[in-house]
Amino acid sequence: MDLFDSAPSQGHVPLAAALRPQTLDDVIGQPGITAPNSILRRRIKAGALGSLILYGPPGIGKTTIARAVGQMLGKEFRPLHATRDGVKKLREIADEARIRPLLIFVDEVHRFSATQADDLLSICEEGTADFVGATTGNPYHALPPALVSRSTILKLEPMSIEDMEEVVRRGIAFLARRGIEADLTPDQITLIAGRSGGDARRALTTLESLCVGHEGGAITITEEMLEEAYASAAINHDRSGDQHYDVISAFIKSMRGSDPDATLYWLARLVHAGEDPRFIARRIMIHASEDVGLADNTALQTAVAAATAVEKIGYPEAQIVLAHAALHIARAPKSASACRGIGAALSMVTQGAPAMVPLHLRDAHYSGAKKLGHEGYRLPHKDPRGWVEQEYVPGLAPGSLYQSDARGGATFEQRADRFWEELTGRPVTRTFPD
Repeated sequence: MDLFDSAPSQGHVPLAAALRPQTLDDVIGQPGITAPNSILRRRIKAGALGSLILYGPPGIGKTTIARAVGQMLGKEFRPLHATRDGVKKLREIADEARIRPLLIFVDEVHRFSATQADDLLSICEEGTADFVGATTGNPYHALPPALVSRSTILKLEPMSIEDMEEVVRRGIAFLARRGIEADLTPDQITLIAGRSGGDARRALTTLESLCVGHEGGAITITEEMLEEAYASAAINHDRSGDQHYDVISAFIKSMRGSDPDATLYWLARLVHAGEDPRFIARRIMIHASEDVGLADNTALQTAVAAATAVEKIGYPEAQIVLAHAALHIARAPKSASACRGIGAALSMVTQGAPAMVPLHLRDAHYSGAKKLGHEGYRLPHKDPRGWVEQEYVPGLAPGSLYQSDARGGATFEQRADRFWEELTGRPVTRTFPD
Protein backbone atom coordinates (compact mmCIF):
# COMPACT_ATOMS: atom_id res chain seq x y z
CA MET A 1 0.00 0.00 0.00
CA ASP A 2 1.26 3.46 -0.87
CA LEU A 3 1.87 5.47 2.30
CA PHE A 4 -0.32 8.29 1.02
CA ASP A 5 -3.27 5.94 0.60
CA SER A 6 -3.15 4.66 4.17
CA ALA A 7 -5.27 7.44 5.69
CA PRO A 8 -8.98 6.80 6.31
CA SER A 9 -11.04 7.33 3.18
CA GLN A 10 -14.27 8.42 4.88
CA GLY A 11 -14.70 12.09 5.71
CA HIS A 12 -12.15 14.82 5.21
CA VAL A 13 -8.64 14.04 6.40
CA PRO A 14 -6.35 17.07 6.68
CA LEU A 15 -3.46 16.98 4.25
CA ALA A 16 -0.91 16.97 7.08
CA ALA A 17 -2.55 13.87 8.60
CA ALA A 18 -2.89 12.11 5.24
CA LEU A 19 0.82 12.56 4.55
CA ARG A 20 1.97 11.31 7.93
CA PRO A 21 4.89 8.86 7.39
CA GLN A 22 4.52 5.25 8.48
CA THR A 23 8.23 4.53 9.08
CA LEU A 24 11.33 6.54 9.91
CA ASP A 25 12.46 6.10 6.30
CA ASP A 26 9.59 8.35 5.19
CA VAL A 27 10.35 11.12 7.68
CA ILE A 28 11.72 14.30 6.11
CA GLY A 29 14.44 16.03 8.11
CA GLN A 30 15.74 15.07 11.59
CA PRO A 31 18.74 13.11 10.20
CA GLY A 32 20.34 12.86 13.63
CA ILE A 33 17.32 10.93 14.90
CA THR A 34 16.37 8.90 11.82
CA ALA A 35 19.88 8.00 10.57
CA PRO A 36 20.59 4.27 10.10
CA ASN A 37 22.81 3.92 13.17
CA SER A 38 21.04 6.45 15.42
CA ILE A 39 20.17 5.56 19.01
CA LEU A 40 16.50 5.44 18.08
CA ARG A 41 17.12 3.01 15.18
CA ARG A 42 19.24 0.79 17.42
CA ARG A 43 16.59 0.69 20.14
CA ILE A 44 13.90 -0.20 17.61
CA LYS A 45 16.08 -2.93 16.11
CA ALA A 46 16.69 -4.39 19.57
CA GLY A 47 13.01 -4.12 20.50
CA ALA A 48 14.04 -2.15 23.57
CA LEU A 49 12.61 1.33 23.16
CA GLY A 50 11.88 1.94 26.85
CA SER A 51 11.00 5.54 27.67
CA LEU A 52 11.59 8.27 25.13
CA ILE A 53 11.03 12.05 25.27
CA LEU A 54 10.79 13.94 21.97
CA TYR A 55 11.44 17.62 22.48
CA GLY A 56 11.04 20.48 20.01
CA PRO A 57 8.77 23.22 18.62
CA PRO A 58 5.32 22.47 17.18
CA GLY A 59 4.84 20.90 13.76
CA ILE A 60 8.26 19.30 13.28
CA GLY A 61 7.21 15.66 13.58
CA LYS A 62 7.13 14.55 17.21
CA THR A 63 3.80 12.73 16.89
CA THR A 64 4.75 11.48 13.42
CA ILE A 65 7.98 9.93 14.70
CA ALA A 66 6.16 8.36 17.65
CA ARG A 67 3.58 6.74 15.34
CA ALA A 68 6.31 5.54 12.99
CA VAL A 69 8.18 3.98 15.91
CA GLY A 70 5.03 2.15 17.03
CA GLN A 71 4.49 0.88 13.47
CA MET A 72 8.09 -0.35 13.22
CA LEU A 73 7.90 -2.08 16.61
CA GLY A 74 4.60 -3.72 15.69
CA LYS A 75 2.91 -2.27 18.75
CA GLU A 76 -0.52 -0.72 19.03
CA PHE A 77 -0.34 3.05 19.35
CA ARG A 78 -2.22 4.44 22.36
CA PRO A 79 -2.25 8.25 22.37
CA LEU A 80 -2.94 10.25 25.51
CA HIS A 81 -3.14 13.99 26.03
CA ALA A 82 -1.98 15.37 29.34
CA THR A 83 -4.81 17.91 29.64
CA ARG A 84 -7.65 15.55 28.61
CA ASP A 85 -6.77 12.10 29.92
CA GLY A 86 -6.47 11.60 33.65
CA VAL A 87 -4.96 8.97 35.91
CA LYS A 88 -7.89 6.59 35.35
CA LYS A 89 -7.26 6.46 31.59
CA LEU A 90 -3.54 5.99 32.14
CA ARG A 91 -4.15 3.04 34.46
CA GLU A 92 -6.62 1.47 32.03
CA ILE A 93 -4.01 1.58 29.28
CA ALA A 94 -1.39 0.17 31.66
CA ASP A 95 -3.70 -2.79 32.36
CA GLU A 96 -4.18 -3.30 28.63
CA ALA A 97 -0.42 -3.21 28.11
CA ARG A 98 -0.04 -6.23 30.38
CA ILE A 99 -2.13 -8.23 27.87
CA ARG A 100 -0.87 -6.92 24.50
CA PRO A 101 2.17 -4.92 23.38
CA LEU A 102 1.42 -1.18 23.39
CA LEU A 103 3.26 2.03 22.75
CA ILE A 104 1.90 4.75 25.02
CA PHE A 105 2.23 8.22 23.55
CA VAL A 106 1.63 11.31 25.68
CA ASP A 107 1.35 14.63 23.88
CA GLU A 108 2.31 17.73 25.88
CA VAL A 109 3.69 15.52 28.61
CA HIS A 110 4.97 18.63 30.43
CA ARG A 111 1.35 19.30 31.42
CA PHE A 112 1.02 16.09 33.40
CA SER A 113 0.03 16.52 37.04
CA ALA A 114 2.21 15.10 39.82
CA THR A 115 -0.17 12.13 40.20
CA GLN A 116 -0.15 11.41 36.47
CA ALA A 117 3.64 11.62 36.41
CA ASP A 118 3.89 9.16 39.33
CA ASP A 119 1.73 6.63 37.49
CA LEU A 120 3.70 7.12 34.31
CA LEU A 121 6.95 6.56 36.22
CA SER A 122 5.55 3.30 37.58
CA ILE A 123 4.75 2.09 34.06
CA CYS A 124 8.24 3.07 32.87
CA GLU A 125 10.03 1.39 35.76
CA GLU A 126 8.08 -1.86 35.46
CA GLY A 127 8.58 -2.00 31.69
CA THR A 128 4.84 -2.53 31.27
CA ALA A 129 4.81 -0.65 27.97
CA ASP A 130 7.07 1.44 25.83
CA PHE A 131 6.47 5.12 26.33
CA VAL A 132 7.04 8.16 24.11
CA GLY A 133 6.35 11.66 25.42
CA ALA A 134 6.24 14.82 23.31
CA THR A 135 6.88 18.29 24.67
CA THR A 136 7.54 21.78 23.35
CA GLY A 137 9.17 22.72 26.65
CA ASN A 138 12.75 21.97 27.63
CA PRO A 139 12.39 18.62 29.45
CA TYR A 140 15.20 19.49 31.83
CA HIS A 141 13.07 22.40 33.06
CA ALA A 142 9.51 21.26 32.37
CA LEU A 143 9.46 17.58 33.40
CA PRO A 144 9.97 15.88 36.77
CA PRO A 145 13.65 14.96 37.19
CA ALA A 146 12.71 11.34 37.92
CA LEU A 147 10.99 11.03 34.52
CA VAL A 148 13.90 12.70 32.74
CA SER A 149 16.41 10.36 34.38
CA ARG A 150 14.45 7.32 33.19
CA SER A 151 14.07 8.51 29.61
CA THR A 152 16.13 8.98 26.49
CA ILE A 153 15.86 12.66 25.48
CA LEU A 154 15.88 13.40 21.74
CA LYS A 155 15.78 17.01 20.57
CA LEU A 156 14.12 17.72 17.20
CA GLU A 157 15.27 20.74 15.23
CA PRO A 158 13.18 22.94 12.89
CA MET A 159 13.49 21.68 9.34
CA SER A 160 15.70 23.40 6.78
CA ILE A 161 14.28 25.28 3.80
CA GLU A 162 15.28 22.35 1.57
CA ASP A 163 13.42 19.89 3.82
CA MET A 164 10.37 22.14 3.87
CA GLU A 165 10.39 22.40 0.09
CA GLU A 166 10.36 18.61 -0.09
CA VAL A 167 7.36 18.57 2.25
CA VAL A 168 5.49 21.00 -0.01
CA ARG A 169 6.38 19.01 -3.14
CA ARG A 170 5.17 15.83 -1.46
CA GLY A 171 1.91 17.59 -0.66
CA ILE A 172 1.50 18.76 -4.27
CA ALA A 173 2.07 15.21 -5.53
CA PHE A 174 -0.47 13.80 -3.09
CA LEU A 175 -3.11 16.34 -4.12
CA ALA A 176 -2.44 15.51 -7.78
CA ARG A 177 -3.19 11.84 -7.11
CA ARG A 178 -6.46 12.98 -5.55
CA GLY A 179 -7.35 14.92 -8.69
CA ILE A 180 -6.31 18.38 -7.46
CA GLU A 181 -3.73 19.83 -9.83
CA ALA A 182 -1.84 22.74 -8.24
CA ASP A 183 0.42 24.89 -10.38
CA LEU A 184 3.09 26.48 -8.15
CA THR A 185 6.35 28.02 -9.31
CA PRO A 186 9.64 27.04 -7.60
CA ASP A 187 9.69 30.51 -5.98
CA GLN A 188 6.20 29.99 -4.56
CA ILE A 189 7.22 26.61 -3.14
CA THR A 190 10.23 28.26 -1.51
CA LEU A 191 8.00 31.03 -0.14
CA ILE A 192 5.60 28.56 1.49
CA ALA A 193 8.56 26.60 2.86
CA GLY A 194 10.25 29.68 4.26
CA ARG A 195 7.19 31.31 5.79
CA SER A 196 6.19 28.14 7.59
CA GLY A 197 8.98 28.61 10.13
CA GLY A 198 10.17 24.99 10.00
CA ASP A 199 6.64 23.74 10.77
CA ALA A 200 5.68 21.04 8.24
CA ARG A 201 2.09 20.97 9.45
CA ARG A 202 1.71 24.69 8.81
CA ALA A 203 3.20 24.38 5.31
CA LEU A 204 0.80 21.58 4.37
CA THR A 205 -2.18 23.37 5.91
CA THR A 206 -1.34 26.49 3.88
CA LEU A 207 -0.96 24.43 0.72
CA GLU A 208 -4.31 22.74 1.32
CA SER A 209 -6.00 26.10 1.95
CA LEU A 210 -4.66 27.40 -1.36
CA CYS A 211 -5.77 24.36 -3.37
CA VAL A 212 -9.13 23.12 -2.08
CA GLY A 213 -12.54 24.37 -3.17
CA HIS A 214 -11.63 25.34 -6.74
CA GLU A 215 -13.75 24.10 -9.63
CA GLY A 216 -12.34 22.39 -12.71
CA GLY A 217 -8.85 22.24 -14.19
CA ALA A 218 -5.45 23.07 -12.82
CA ILE A 219 -5.22 25.65 -10.04
CA THR A 220 -2.84 28.52 -10.67
CA ILE A 221 -1.63 29.94 -7.39
CA THR A 222 -1.30 33.72 -7.59
CA GLU A 223 0.63 36.19 -5.49
CA GLU A 224 -2.68 37.59 -4.21
CA MET A 225 -3.70 34.13 -2.97
CA LEU A 226 -0.41 33.75 -1.14
CA GLU A 227 -0.70 37.18 0.45
CA GLU A 228 -4.19 36.32 1.64
CA ALA A 229 -2.96 33.04 3.14
CA TYR A 230 -0.20 34.80 5.05
CA ALA A 231 -1.97 38.05 5.91
CA SER A 232 -2.04 37.26 9.62
CA ALA A 233 0.33 34.32 9.80
CA ALA A 234 2.39 34.09 12.97
CA ILE A 235 5.77 32.50 13.43
CA ASN A 236 6.77 29.90 15.99
CA HIS A 237 7.46 31.75 19.21
CA ASP A 238 6.36 30.32 22.53
CA ARG A 239 6.39 33.36 24.80
CA SER A 240 6.79 31.21 27.92
CA GLY A 241 9.11 28.50 26.61
CA ASP A 242 12.41 27.90 24.84
CA GLN A 243 11.55 30.08 21.84
CA HIS A 244 11.13 33.06 24.15
CA TYR A 245 14.44 32.52 25.89
CA ASP A 246 16.37 31.53 22.76
CA VAL A 247 15.25 34.53 20.71
CA ILE A 248 15.79 37.06 23.50
CA SER A 249 19.22 35.49 24.08
CA ALA A 250 20.08 35.91 20.40
CA PHE A 251 18.87 39.52 20.53
CA ILE A 252 21.02 40.31 23.56
CA LYS A 253 24.12 38.62 22.14
CA SER A 254 23.70 40.43 18.83
CA MET A 255 23.66 43.80 20.63
CA ARG A 256 26.68 42.76 22.67
CA GLY A 257 28.42 41.56 19.53
CA SER A 258 27.87 44.93 17.82
CA ASP A 259 25.95 43.44 14.87
CA PRO A 260 23.23 45.98 14.00
CA ASP A 261 21.63 43.81 11.30
CA ALA A 262 21.28 40.78 13.57
CA THR A 263 20.03 43.06 16.34
CA LEU A 264 17.23 44.33 14.11
CA TYR A 265 16.36 40.83 12.90
CA TRP A 266 15.93 39.35 16.38
CA LEU A 267 14.12 42.49 17.55
CA ALA A 268 11.70 42.07 14.63
CA ARG A 269 11.13 38.45 15.65
CA LEU A 270 10.21 39.58 19.15
CA VAL A 271 7.96 42.38 17.91
CA HIS A 272 6.23 40.14 15.34
CA ALA A 273 5.55 37.53 18.02
CA GLY A 274 3.84 40.13 20.20
CA GLU A 275 6.49 40.25 22.91
CA ASP A 276 5.69 42.90 25.53
CA PRO A 277 7.62 46.05 24.47
CA ARG A 278 8.24 46.86 28.13
CA PHE A 279 10.06 43.54 28.54
CA ILE A 280 12.25 44.28 25.50
CA ALA A 281 12.95 47.79 26.79
CA ARG A 282 14.00 46.40 30.19
CA ARG A 283 16.50 44.08 28.51
CA ILE A 284 17.93 46.99 26.53
CA MET A 285 18.31 49.05 29.73
CA ILE A 286 20.18 46.23 31.45
CA HIS A 287 22.64 45.86 28.59
CA ALA A 288 23.18 49.58 28.27
CA SER A 289 25.13 49.25 31.53
CA GLU A 290 26.21 45.61 31.34
CA ASP A 291 27.74 45.77 27.85
CA VAL A 292 28.28 49.45 27.02
CA GLY A 293 28.71 50.95 30.46
CA LEU A 294 31.45 53.55 30.81
CA ALA A 295 32.38 53.37 27.13
CA ASP A 296 29.28 55.48 26.33
CA ASN A 297 27.23 56.77 29.24
CA THR A 298 24.56 58.11 26.89
CA ALA A 299 23.51 54.55 25.99
CA LEU A 300 21.81 54.18 29.37
CA GLN A 301 20.07 57.53 28.88
CA THR A 302 18.73 56.35 25.52
CA ALA A 303 17.59 53.04 26.99
CA VAL A 304 15.77 54.68 29.91
CA ALA A 305 14.12 57.16 27.55
CA ALA A 306 13.01 54.26 25.33
CA ALA A 307 11.50 52.44 28.29
CA THR A 308 9.55 55.56 29.21
CA ALA A 309 8.43 56.06 25.62
CA VAL A 310 7.06 52.55 25.10
CA GLU A 311 5.03 52.90 28.29
CA LYS A 312 3.30 55.88 26.69
CA ILE A 313 2.88 54.84 23.05
CA GLY A 314 2.86 51.03 22.68
CA TYR A 315 2.85 49.17 19.37
CA PRO A 316 3.22 49.73 16.47
CA GLU A 317 5.22 52.95 16.97
CA ALA A 318 7.09 51.45 19.94
CA GLN A 319 8.99 49.23 17.53
CA ILE A 320 10.81 52.32 16.18
CA VAL A 321 11.77 53.43 19.69
CA LEU A 322 13.02 49.94 20.54
CA ALA A 323 15.03 49.82 17.33
CA HIS A 324 16.58 53.22 18.17
CA ALA A 325 17.69 52.06 21.62
CA ALA A 326 18.81 48.60 20.52
CA LEU A 327 20.91 50.04 17.70
CA HIS A 328 22.52 52.48 20.15
CA ILE A 329 23.66 49.48 22.22
CA ALA A 330 24.80 47.58 19.14
CA ARG A 331 26.74 50.50 17.63
CA ALA A 332 28.27 51.84 20.85
CA PRO A 333 31.79 50.90 21.98
CA LYS A 334 31.70 48.22 24.65
CA SER A 335 32.90 48.08 28.25
CA ALA A 336 32.03 45.44 30.84
CA SER A 337 33.92 47.18 33.63
CA ALA A 338 30.79 48.21 35.57
CA CYS A 339 29.22 44.75 35.42
CA ARG A 340 32.48 42.97 36.19
CA GLY A 341 33.43 45.43 38.92
CA ILE A 342 30.22 45.14 40.94
CA GLY A 343 30.38 41.36 40.59
CA ALA A 344 33.90 41.29 42.00
CA ALA A 345 32.93 43.67 44.82
CA LEU A 346 29.91 41.60 45.83
CA SER A 347 32.06 38.48 45.82
CA MET A 348 34.57 40.19 48.12
CA VAL A 349 31.81 41.40 50.45
CA THR A 350 30.07 38.02 50.72
CA GLN A 351 33.18 35.86 51.01
CA GLY A 352 35.54 37.93 53.13
CA ALA A 353 35.58 39.66 56.48
CA PRO A 354 33.94 43.11 56.34
CA ALA A 355 36.34 46.02 56.09
CA MET A 356 36.19 48.54 58.90
CA VAL A 357 35.21 52.06 57.89
CA PRO A 358 38.34 54.23 58.42
CA LEU A 359 37.97 56.79 61.20
CA HIS A 360 38.42 59.70 58.79
CA LEU A 361 35.47 58.49 56.66
CA ARG A 362 33.02 57.95 59.53
CA ASP A 363 30.06 60.22 60.19
CA ALA A 364 31.30 63.39 61.85
CA HIS A 365 28.29 65.68 61.73
CA TYR A 366 27.26 65.27 65.39
CA SER A 367 28.67 66.67 68.60
CA GLY A 368 31.25 64.36 70.09
CA ALA A 369 32.40 62.80 66.83
CA LYS A 370 35.88 64.24 67.29
CA LYS A 371 36.15 62.64 70.71
CA LEU A 372 35.52 59.29 68.98
CA GLY A 373 38.33 59.97 66.53
CA HIS A 374 36.10 60.70 63.54
CA GLU A 375 38.40 63.26 61.99
CA GLY A 376 41.09 63.65 59.37
CA TYR A 377 38.96 63.55 56.24
CA ARG A 378 40.41 65.69 53.46
CA LEU A 379 37.86 67.25 51.10
CA PRO A 380 39.00 66.84 47.44
CA HIS A 381 37.25 70.04 46.39
CA LYS A 382 39.65 72.09 48.51
CA ASP A 383 42.60 70.83 46.51
CA PRO A 384 43.36 72.65 43.22
CA ARG A 385 43.51 69.28 41.45
CA GLY A 386 40.09 68.18 42.75
CA TRP A 387 41.74 65.07 44.20
CA VAL A 388 43.75 64.13 47.28
CA GLU A 389 45.59 60.96 48.18
CA GLN A 390 43.81 59.17 51.03
CA GLU A 391 42.66 55.65 51.89
CA TYR A 392 38.98 54.76 51.43
CA VAL A 393 39.01 50.97 52.03
CA PRO A 394 41.85 49.63 54.20
CA GLY A 395 44.16 47.35 52.23
CA LEU A 396 42.22 47.61 48.96
CA ALA A 397 44.80 48.08 46.21
CA PRO A 398 43.97 50.09 43.06
CA GLY A 399 42.65 47.80 40.34
CA SER A 400 41.43 45.14 42.79
CA LEU A 401 37.83 45.58 41.67
CA TYR A 402 37.65 48.13 38.87
CA GLN A 403 39.62 47.48 35.72
CA SER A 404 39.20 49.75 32.74
CA ASP A 405 37.92 48.26 29.48
CA ALA A 406 39.09 51.27 27.41
CA ARG A 407 40.25 50.01 24.03
CA GLY A 408 41.07 53.26 22.27
CA GLY A 409 38.88 55.85 20.66
CA ALA A 410 37.29 58.86 22.28
CA THR A 411 35.18 56.94 24.79
CA PHE A 412 34.40 58.28 28.24
CA GLU A 413 36.46 55.51 29.81
CA GLN A 414 39.47 56.23 27.63
CA ARG A 415 39.29 59.96 28.41
CA ALA A 416 38.92 59.20 32.13
CA ASP A 417 41.94 56.87 32.08
CA ARG A 418 44.13 59.56 30.54
CA PHE A 419 42.90 62.20 33.00
CA TRP A 420 43.61 60.10 36.08
CA GLU A 421 46.97 58.84 34.84
CA GLU A 422 48.15 62.40 34.26
CA LEU A 423 46.75 63.59 37.59
CA THR A 424 48.01 60.79 39.86
CA GLY A 425 51.08 59.71 37.96
CA ARG A 426 49.92 56.10 38.27
CA PRO A 427 48.78 53.83 35.41
CA VAL A 428 45.15 52.76 35.42
CA THR A 429 44.64 49.01 35.68
CA ARG A 430 43.28 47.81 32.35
CA THR A 431 41.70 44.55 31.30
CA PHE A 432 43.51 44.86 27.97
CA PRO A 433 46.84 46.64 28.61
CA ASP A 434 48.31 48.73 25.77
